[in-house]
Amino acid sequence: MAKEPKLAVIPLGGLGEIGKNMTAVRFGENIVVIDCGLMFPEEEMLGIDIVIPDISYLLEHKEQVLGILLTHGHEDHIGALPYFLKQINVPVYGSKLALGLVQGKLKEHNMLEQVKLNTIKPREIIPIGPFKVEFIRVSHSIPDSMAIAIHTPVGTLLHTGDFKIDQTPVDGEVIDLPRFAALGEKGVLVMLSDSTNVERPGYTMSESLVGQTFEETFRYARDRIIIATFASNVHRLQQAITVAHKYDRHVAVVGRSMANVVQVASELGYLHIPEGTLVELDEANRLPLHKVVLLTTGSQGEPMSALTRIAMNDHRQVNLMPGDTVIISATPVPGNEKLVARIIDQLFKLGARVIYEAVSGIHVSGHPSQEELKLMLNLVRPKFFIPVHGEYRMLKKHAELAKELGIPAENVFVGENGQVFEFTRKTGRMAGRVSSGKVLVDGLGVGDVGNIVLRDRKQLSQDGILIVVVTLDKENNQILAGPDIVSRGFVYVRESELLMEEAKTKVKQALDKCCGKGISEWAAIKSMVRDDLGKFLYEKTRRRPMILPIIMEI
Repeated sequence: MAKEPKLAVIPLGGLGEIGKNMTAVRFGENIVVIDCGLMFPEEEMLGIDIVIPDISYLLEHKEQVLGILLTHGHEDHIGALPYFLKQINVPVYGSKLALGLVQGKLKEHNMLEQVKLNTIKPREIIPIGPFKVEFIRVSHSIPDSMAIAIHTPVGTLLHTGDFKIDQTPVDGEVIDLPRFAALGEKGVLVMLSDSTNVERPGYTMSESLVGQTFEETFRYARDRIIIATFASNVHRLQQAITVAHKYDRHVAVVGRSMANVVQVASELGYLHIPEGTLVELDEANRLPLHKVVLLTTGSQGEPMSALTRIAMNDHRQVNLMPGDTVIISATPVPGNEKLVARIIDQLFKLGARVIYEAVSGIHVSGHPSQEELKLMLNLVRPKFFIPVHGEYRMLKKHAELAKELGIPAENVFVGENGQVFEFTRKTGRMAGRVSSGKVLVDGLGVGDVGNIVLRDRKQLSQDGILIVVVTLDKENNQILAGPDIVSRGFVYVRESELLMEEAKTKVKQALDKCCGKGISEWAAIKSMVRDDLGKFLYEKTRRRPMILPIIMEI
């Protein structure tokens, strides 16, 4: 009897990091991919716009990839799709809203015609190759979020996607706990579960709590109200619009991504906007202040976002007035705390009342805290467990939770991106690695900026650059003109004439040394100039600018 192929789970993003979620599931010669997200650059990634997963493993097995399954429409799950589909064009499966947001992206990349998008509904089961793929409704901070169960000949794999257990969701669509329980009853071979909030004890509060907080704030606000939140949090936008309508205020949208989501979500029926509530920004500016609510992007203090520009008095259409109430309905993503604090300070300076504290109930998370993670583990009781979507300490902590609930330690796997997890009906193991990592997107260039370019950018940003220009005689290597030194971001030349003169002398000496030793290769001459000048400048200034020698021969 032929040996049954193994089921392999290969995370290519989302392990040891928050964002760029992507997991390949392979059975025999067939692969499906769950999610295809991006992450935003860290501070040291100078000039980078976004970061996407390295898909070289999938490119090597291009003909085996059958499709992409989307859990929901957040950037960290759909943002890399255009880049992926340019290289591997396969059908995409997702909810109506997720695909609505994907369409916008594909339009920007002029790819809408080439890609096959398939809309699926909760509890729908679709065959893809040897897989039966089932989508299960969960709650999250964007409507129509799904968990995905992949039924294979050796057993069922369950990926929770991003979820929380919200008993009173804004749209009334409660997480499908009976289906998770039924799957658990039947037996789940391996479960992958969201670890983002594993460090928080207790339960994550219900989204509808934010609506109550909005109510109180609207009741006491005398002038204009500005609400900053994630554009994709449609439930939050819905609550703001509903409360605004109740208090007889008009709503205007500020910021491109917010306008885009409001348009897509209302066209697809996820946002219900009472007749006449939504107005253009120009019109809102003509209305009395106590009749206006502005919905804006920029809850993370992003430098180019609407809220930041409003706080810096730099927005074309919105001027902050003393007496405005600004609600920041989001918690800072780790790493953004300083940016957000700066914006809040600035808003206070301009005389606004700012509501931003986590304790005020103005924001709730879309991810499960410890008790919800335990409930999910207890409902499903998987044979094997892989925590995903989190930094390494979170994955570790989630693994500990699973062990506390009685999943044997040898069946719990904490891995990194590129790790291959291999399963048969009875066994599970970590089996080797595939190439994975970060691909940096800068402007139109995908992956053309690597570590070396980033290192150069870092050096340029810290110590500047010196360009040394020399013209040499081809015959006998005599200096005909120069050396001339151009400095940018190193020292202010006019105030450092002495230093520049000494530097020129150093360059001359280095060239004479080469001449004396009979060195005539450009590379050797350049490296001698670079070394000698670098040493001299470090002694004098304790800085290490980038030195670019340019030699011309006549």
